[in-house]
Amino acid sequence: MKNIIYVLGLFCIISCNETKEDTIVENKDKPSMSIVRKYATAKKISPIYQEETKDWAELKAVDEFLGRFQNVSAKEILSNSIELEGLVASLKKESKPEMFNIPSFKARLNILHNETLRLVDMRDIPAITATEVDEQTKKIINSFSAVNDKINTILSKKRFEDAIDIDVKYIGLDSTKIDSVSKKSINENLQRKLEEKTKNQ
Repeated sequence: MKNIIYVLGLFCIISCNETKEDTIVENKDKPSMSIVRKYATAKKISPIYQEETKDWAELKAVDEFLGRFQNVSAKEILSNSIELEGLVASLKKESKPEMFNIPSFKARLNILHNETLRLVDMRDIPAITATEVDEQTKKIINSFSAVNDKINTILSKKRFEDAIDIDVKYIGLDSTKIDSVSKKSINENLQRKLEEKTKNQ
């Protein structure tokens, strides 16, 4: 009988110690989710192209929302993940300036959307760590930087083409190798010049 009491007593002591250890581990992990971290700002659209994108509300909304992520905790990021995903989904599906309806730009939007979806999924993972949220946040910021970088490239290319004052009929371009944005700009330049000639005659 004494042996049974000793065994039960020993079992209770061991169980209590394990519960204490679990509680200590949980308490250590939770504060790391509340530590505020500093993140780099996403690459911006060049100031010289602000005029061309000023009416693009969905792009502006994502940019402003990500601006909140400069000094933020993992817990705050997860609590804002659904709203961020919704804004990116809207940017992806809503109408955009025609020159951005090209596969290379759409691919960057898809990558950005996938990264935000991954962040939303993290909300449902009980064992998620602050480090994992941190890494995913950096991926989202980098993906949005790639979107803005592509916008800068497209607008720079368009500006360059608009500045060219040579009639393409005389410079031997292979029209089968010109992308849709370039072709449209060339056609618009030709049309404008034809209209100017007609007015002057």
